[in-house]
Amino acid sequence: MPILVSYVRLNGNYVEIKAIALSSSSISIDISLYKLKSMSPFVSSSLRYVPRYTIVDAPSILGLRPTGVEYLPEALKGCGLMRKLNADYSGRVQPSLPYDPNRDPTTLLMNASAIRAFSIQLSKVVSAEIDKRRFPIILGGDCSIIIGALLGLRMRAERHGLFFIDGHSDFYQPQASTTGEVADMDLAIVTGRGPDILSNISGLKPLVRDEDVVLFGYRDAAQSSSYGSQDIAGTNMLAFDLLKVKELKINRAASVAVSRLLRDELDGFWIHLDADVLDDGIMPAVDYRISGGLDFSELSELLRVLISSRRSVGMSVTVFNPHLDLDGSIARNFVSSIVAGLT
Repeated sequence: MPILVSYVRLNGNYVEIKAIALSSSSISIDISLYKLKSMSPFVSSSLRYVPRYTIVDAPSILGLRPTGVEYLPEALKGCGLMRKLNADYSGRVQPSLPYDPNRDPTTLLMNASAIRAFSIQLSKVVSAEIDKRRFPIILGGDCSIIIGALLGLRMRAERHGLFFIDGHSDFYQPQASTTGEVADMDLAIVTGRGPDILSNISGLKPLVRDEDVVLFGYRDAAQSSSYGSQDIAGTNMLAFDLLKVKELKINRAASVAVSRLLRDELDGFWIHLDADVLDDGIMPAVDYRISGGLDFSELSELLRVLISSRRSVGMSVTVFNPHLDLDGSIARNFVSSIVAGLT
């Protein structure tokens, strides 16, 4: 299939390249952004692939509680996230039903109906942005927004993986959760476990298969076991806890882990980033703190490996609580780390 380069255009610190592929039966157009790293005359050494990012605000706290996490989008954008990523803005998805602090006596979940409705709203936005060949970055909110993101992929009749970066495994069953907060159990739900009201939306259970999941950087195994949580070790997910990541070093750990999601049968993978994967000493602005974690440079390197695979299709960022970041310095460091990894 011949490929014609239609134009090459400078766009700030980026080069935009439009390529048209022709065959006897089809025409496809691809527009890619490449980060301009230097003024080298050799294009191959001066460009690095960068997706066409677009920001979507999704400040739902339905899976947690309204403690400040709902202000994550404003905090990260206020530190220049959109500008530094050269990202578009695709609007805000707001929960249509109010937060209810009461636990449902049947499902043992909080806000299940509201989360279901919100997930359907968000899924349509995610699917539409991918149709436009954009890379949506969904700013939560709590971890339950991953349900809507993966629902948006699943509705496309495609098979995607999930690279789940989190200090917690989020694999509780409702009976073991002390709160009923869906942010305790979002990984369990998207892999088809738990009440059908969330795990089987539109009959699409599971949203992602166990063998298509990588859990990376978690450090709560002892804690979750003490509460009676389901055990990740009893599944076909690839799980790299913090100890294993530190043992292998971040670049090798990330490279080995992401290889699970580069198989031909997958149409790509989603990245989920929970701020509490970072070391508590540098990221205390989360509601459920736990000692240890990655440093900012390790997070940047991890994201760099994932983006360089060219198989990631979108990303969610959750749980950072600006109300616990009194001078804004944590948000600035978080944004700098994310941007360094994504560009």
